[in-house]
Amino acid sequence: MEQKDNIRMTIVVLIAFILLVVYGFAWRMNQPVIMSKEQLQINGAIVLDKPRIFSDFELQDHRGDLFNIERMQGVWTIVFFGFTHCPDICPTTLAMLNDTYSKLKDSEKERLQVVMISLDPERDTVEKLAEYVPYFNSEFTGVTGNKHLIRRLTAELNVAYNQVPLSGDDYTVDHSTQLILINPRGHYHGFFKAPHTEITLRGTWRSIDGISKF
Repeated sequence: MEQKDNIRMTIVVLIAFILLVVYGFAWRMNQPVIMSKEQLQINGAIVLDKPRIFSDFELQDHRGDLFNIERMQGVWTIVFFGFTHCPDICPTTLAMLNDTYSKLKDSEKERLQVVMISLDPERDTVEKLAEYVPYFNSEFTGVTGNKHLIRRLTAELNVAYNQVPLSGDDYTVDHSTQLILINPRGHYHGFFKAPHTEITLRGTWRSIDGISKF
């Protein structure tokens, strides 16, 4: 009887130890890994030596509300410049951003917003963006507005794009694929180079958030 009790106790201790190890591993995997500047670069995240101030602007989000620099203060903002008629890169990137955002902890989601600013404001109306952007994630924000303000904004954030004619009156837009990172002060903090994956983007953003004093 005593031997059986000892065996039971040994099994209970082993199970408890295994559960503790598994829990510790899961907890550690969910913690941000603080990377050096070089490690961030290797993983496609470029942090500027000094965040840049850029000009304010007045655009509209997909809900019809004003979108300006003030809307990018108090939280981190990942900005993707794209357009709704984009056949491949834009939907792929937005789907990846959804995977990234969806797997963040609730406390992290409160510190990050994802914004798509249209490079095709003539076709991407507020109504069009309202149909398109929430399809990928209801928390994401689509932005459109004056094409001259968008041109100035892209120039200040080093985003290149160009309208390319197709057959008839149709056209497409060639554009840069980096994701722009705006810090909680509303300053240009850095960018994430393509190709993007949800694992590297989530890991690098967590690291930047962890080492920044905001």
